[in-house]
Amino acid sequence: MAVSAGVTGSGARGGTGGEAGAGVDVLIVGGGIGGLSTAYALTRKGLKVRVLEQAKEFGEVGAGIQIAPNCTRILAEYGLLDEAKSLGLLPTGMVMRDALDGSELTRLDLTDLERAYGSPYMVIHRSDLHGLFLRACRRAGVELLTDHRVAGYANTAAPGEAQAAQVELADGRVMRAPVVIAADGLHSVARKLLVDDEPVSSAYVAYRATVPMSETRGQDVDLSEVVVYVGPGCHFVRYGLRGGDMLNQVAVFRSRKALAGEEDWGTPDELDAAFAATSPIVRSGIPLMWRDRWWRMYDRDPIMTWVHGRIVLLGDAAHPPLQYMAQGAIMAIEDGWVLAEHVARQRDGRGGVGWAAALAAYEAVRPEHCRRVVLTARAWGDLWHLDGERRLRRNTILRARDPRDYTFTDWIYGPTALVPGEEPPMYPVIRLSSVTPARR
Repeated sequence: MAVSAGVTGSGARGGTGGEAGAGVDVLIVGGGIGGLSTAYALTRKGLKVRVLEQAKEFGEVGAGIQIAPNCTRILAEYGLLDEAKSLGLLPTGMVMRDALDGSELTRLDLTDLERAYGSPYMVIHRSDLHGLFLRACRRAGVELLTDHRVAGYANTAAPGEAQAAQVELADGRVMRAPVVIAADGLHSVARKLLVDDEPVSSAYVAYRATVPMSETRGQDVDLSEVVVYVGPGCHFVRYGLRGGDMLNQVAVFRSRKALAGEEDWGTPDELDAAFAATSPIVRSGIPLMWRDRWWRMYDRDPIMTWVHGRIVLLGDAAHPPLQYMAQGAIMAIEDGWVLAEHVARQRDGRGGVGWAAALAAYEAVRPEHCRRVVLTARAWGDLWHLDGERRLRRNTILRARDPRDYTFTDWIYGPTALVPGEEPPMYPVIRLSSVTPARR
């Protein structure tokens, strides 16, 4: 099966010569954080990797990103953690507050969290993390090609040849390699080989802002903390970036226009209305938000098959989440690390890779972990945005939590599983109906 007319099993021109990919072990489609981190991971294991990016230059849009111990642990193994620290910020606490009255609900002591998991919790600008991997790939000799838009994928092997895969570019050229990794994002073309689905709208939209502290108009902001204010149908996140020189903010709300089926939804007037009843400190941050762009929040239903012959899904192409777990980019980085580890285990004495076994091992462990994250992100989004009596019950449960209780983070912040047996159990569920709400 091929996605794109004209790309067939053995009839495509190009073979493995010249532009088609001579000597390339892996083609990676997509030059975002997932694609570049995977390219670096595989190159460290001795493979020759080519990355195809559709834009005219490598870059990353967005604002701040949180990277938890399950990611900084991998950065340390790659020898990139010190550089990341120099670009980011190590907060000492993560605090959840009620968006209506501003009261503290619960917190994580991030200094103790580092002790517990052996790696720090960091916040960093998304473009800085992307740039870190881009520089690492260049140093490692990854072949990086821009202005290469992939229109189709296919498995291909001529009679007597080893199994391989290929991509067709928008200009008609074909490139081929033993394995093609599709890190082509939420709207992945390759995903259509495996499932006929579409992105799922949450009806929520995110506004962002990253501004110099000198432009925050004298706001009292504690940059030692990552703070999230959770409220009815909305939440607001705030933390420092670049050593405390910048303030990062995210304002998320449920769009009434989206719920009504209108096409033009998530507009600035809805932003203002969504936060009108929140606490003064939350409202003070809303004028700083960028108003010329916003991000509608989509995910996809989990799928458990990521490998189609020699075509492999990775990152958002396989498991795009909602943002409530702050694990989207982290899962992509973990995907690449796990795949590279299994590639290393399947190398023979001549340097060849037992790709069938390596891809099967990758698919045996990653889909289940990412399924948990995607579904938990949806559940946490519901929990954050409760109203009325259910909001009070949630607040009661959160206030009763010990700041150094890691029952709810062990399954996600611990070491990344390489085999299914290493995947830890999920956290216990506390039902809202089990508590009597405390009224303040």
